[in-house]
Amino acid sequence: MTPWFWYAAAAAVLYGAHQIFTRLAADRIGDGLGGFVVEATAALTILGYLLALRLLGRWNQPFSSVGFWYSVLTGLCVGAGTVAFFLLFQRGGPLSAVPAILAGGAAMMAVAGILFFHEPASWPRLLGVALALSGLFLLRR
Repeated sequence: MTPWFWYAAAAAVLYGAHQIFTRLAADRIGDGLGGFVVEATAALTILGYLLALRLLGRWNQPFSSVGFWYSVLTGLCVGAGTVAFFLLFQRGGPLSAVPAILAGGAAMMAVAGILFFHEPASWPRLLGVALALSGLFLLRR
C-alpha cells in the first residue's frame, strides 16, 4: 500500500462528513454566516495543529511567497465553494448531488495533473474523467 493511502482515506471521510454537516446546517444558518463559521473553525483547527507541531518539536513548515499566494488562491476557492454548497442546499439541491459535483472537480484535477504536472494519461484516469463528466451531465436531469 502506498504511504499516502491512509491520508487519502481520512480526507475522503472528512470531506464526506463536511458535506453532510453542511447539508444539515444549510436550513438553519445563512449561507455567508454558515460559510464563515465553517472556515473560521477550520482555521482554528489548523492553528491547533500548528501549535501541536511547535510544542512537540516537530515544526517543519517551510515558507515562500509563491506558496503563500497559491495558498491564498486555495482559500478563495474553498471559501467560495463552501458558500456555493450552502446555497445549493438552501435552494433544495439534494445531498446526493454532491458526489457528481465532486467528480467534476476530480475530473478537472485529473486533466490538470496530466496537462500541467506531467502525470501519466493512463486509460483508467481518462475513463474516470469521462465517467465523472458524464455524471455532471446526468445531474442536470
